[in-house]
Amino acid sequence: MVTNAGVLRDTVLWKMTDEDFDTVINVHLRGTFTTVRAAVQHMRAAGEGGRIICIGSPTGQRGNFGQTNYAAAKAGIVGMTRTWALELKRAGITANTVVPVAATAMTATVPYFAAAVRAAEQGEPMPAFFRHDLGFGTADDVAGLIAFLGSDAAGGVTGQVIGVGGDRLQVWTHPEAALTAHREGGWTYDALLEAWPATFAGALQSVGERFPELPEEFKTAGS
Repeated sequence: MVTNAGVLRDTVLWKMTDEDFDTVINVHLRGTFTTVRAAVQHMRAAGEGGRIICIGSPTGQRGNFGQTNYAAAKAGIVGMTRTWALELKRAGITANTVVPVAATAMTATVPYFAAAVRAAEQGEPMPAFFRHDLGFGTADDVAGLIAFLGSDAAGGVTGQVIGVGGDRLQVWTHPEAALTAHREGGWTYDALLEAWPATFAGALQSVGERFPELPEEFKTAGS
């Protein structure tokens, strides 16, 4: 079972309507839940194991400006997948999330990817900057990982978030504490004021996707 349906309704938080939010959540998050539930009921009844492959996004991993609804849905899919990996292990059913980065209708409108999308549309080789440095490719570049996760060879792979695009494959980490500190009596407001700059500030995590600087030769490719 591969859950690949998706829509976008991008806008900043203060302009996002309930309909904008609900549409994206219903298609991505609820749609993944309902289809996987049906598939798992069938797989469990058949008693022969199975494969659940959900589609995530870098936005769900790191956030992205203007995508409150999409980020929430994709982060939720990862949380569900990890839970399903635990619940379905005894039945021999694996559950993983693939995070693709590819030229599709959803990325075609992003100026940063214009040169890569144009090359893909014209059947030309995608520039190495996109394939190697950015890990951005075509939908065909994602197919191999989907096929592998659906095969017997991936029977021991479950609960994972795996990114794929262009020439790059990534296994994403599960969230872990970046810093742990203890204080007898707990962390009061005054204690935090005193300790925060030296103890905690350096452990704060970045947000948003981090793109390398677009080479000059590609900056006007979409104009």
